[in-house]
Amino acid sequence: MSMKANVVWKDGMAFEAHLDGFNFTIDAHENFGGRKLGPMPKGLTLVSLAGCTAMDVISILQKMRVKIDSFEVATDGVIAAEHPKKFLEITIKYIFKGTDLPLEKIKNAITLSKETYCGVSATLQPTVRMSHQIIINGQAAGEV
Repeated sequence: MSMKANVVWKDGMAFEAHLDGFNFTIDAHENFGGRKLGPMPKGLTLVSLAGCTAMDVISILQKMRVKIDSFEVATDGVIAAEHPKKFLEITIKYIFKGTDLPLEKIKNAITLSKETYCGVSATLQPTVRMSHQIIINGQAAGEV
């Protein structure tokens, strides 16, 4: 399997991005000539990570027959102050709502995503510190 993407310069720092038949605009921060015409490329890394692990976790929990009312993955990245301004660490919060949510099954699903399935996480892990937090019904429920 391979993936292809390209970007075409539009104006200023805005580019039209093309990925798997989807088109969207990316732009730079205003300090670097951007005009808020779309997300910044680095932020899409956080979206990719959140989406990848979220899809793994929900798929695994559905196979375990865990009923979830709502599920969200929130990411928060710390970026280096100097160039290259790369991610130094990322906190991933798995936010669940529901009744009778089994913590051990949730931890197992997150561990499987983190260690086996999430290609975005595997790509970042050698150089980016990551922490994984679980929140159930608004309460911190531990880390993985």
